[in-house]
Amino acid sequence: MNNFIFENGTKVFFGKGCVKEYLACLTKGYGDTVMVACGDDSVKKSRIYDEVVSILNRTGKQIAEFPGITANPTYAEVLEGAKLARKHRAGLLLGVGGGPVMDCCKAISIAARYEGDAWENFWARPGILDFEPLPVEVIVTEAGTGSECSGKAVITNQTLRVKTGRDYPKCNPKFALMDPSYTLSVSKSQMVSGGFDTLSHIMEIYFSGPDEDNVSDDMAQALMGNVIRNLRAAIENPENYTARSNLMWAGTMVENRIIKLGKRTDCQCRQMARQMEAYTDCGHGGGLAVLQPVYYRHIYKDGPGKFKRFAVEVWGISPEGKTDEEIACAGIDALKDFIREIGLPVTLRELGVDENTDLKAIADSCVSVSGGYRRLAHGEIFEIFRECL
Repeated sequence: MNNFIFENGTKVFFGKGCVKEYLACLTKGYGDTVMVACGDDSVKKSRIYDEVVSILNRTGKQIAEFPGITANPTYAEVLEGAKLARKHRAGLLLGVGGGPVMDCCKAISIAARYEGDAWENFWARPGILDFEPLPVEVIVTEAGTGSECSGKAVITNQTLRVKTGRDYPKCNPKFALMDPSYTLSVSKSQMVSGGFDTLSHIMEIYFSGPDEDNVSDDMAQALMGNVIRNLRAAIENPENYTARSNLMWAGTMVENRIIKLGKRTDCQCRQMARQMEAYTDCGHGGGLAVLQPVYYRHIYKDGPGKFKRFAVEVWGISPEGKTDEEIACAGIDALKDFIREIGLPVTLRELGVDENTDLKAIADSCVSVSGGYRRLAHGEIFEIFRECL
């Protein structure tokens, strides 16, 4: 395994009823005002938001509300949130929602305590946090991104048409409250998209070196099997608590840095999906679902052993009577079939992106990322986009 340093500063409270049991005591010591951030109306319609506010009111906290965080949080939203946090002198930022809400809160935590240009100094390029960001706590309502146990914040700069993420350990939430029953507040399509996002994150780690025997790859294989099995179970019965809890914790395991240890990680396809979102505002899970099988068709010959292992160990492809290349391709086909099975798009047209979209501009805006089995040139990235139509 490659050398690594491991750190995770988030304390997790997991299980049914954990918010009612622990939230009040976890907000002590952070001043009089809590800024509560959330996304769309789902947390309010499900009464989750009311429950959280009621608990905070009983503790005597003043509440500054920051609702309406979008599915692709923008730098403009970050600046608006930072302004509100400073105005109310918030001592704690509480995010109630899924990945976009948590990411936005972590970005706000930096911007609220920084006098300079936060985008330029912390997202356009990696920065050094020589100050303490505004403390963040999160209540998770949607599984998939693993944002609750990482310092990563993915933000879109609409002016520049750039969507990028940075991981700053100081931005790790202090506490993450994870009640799987809260994930019932999101739609079936959001649940499916989040589940595939988890699977996608695992594949990015798995399909990278080193390929010698290592703990991270073995854990990744087990997690992929778990996500596939439980996503099917949750689609069949959306109120299956066992499936929901497994999907929730699998999402956390992907981004709490554990299965990344000793691995390089291939973020090329995700980077392409982010730029597609920056230009078209398409859904994140859907973009990954369209791009990932096509991308793997381009690179499988550069990591044939791992793609063969993926087919056999994750999808149960029998190697009997097949060449290694045929086995590897069968695994990629199985991935695409699963994407169809769970109802996600497999072409850009199904995603609402057609030939009138300037795919060349999107491809040229992508960064050629290291970490995978092969680094792509912009011409090949454009080719992949066209094949996805």
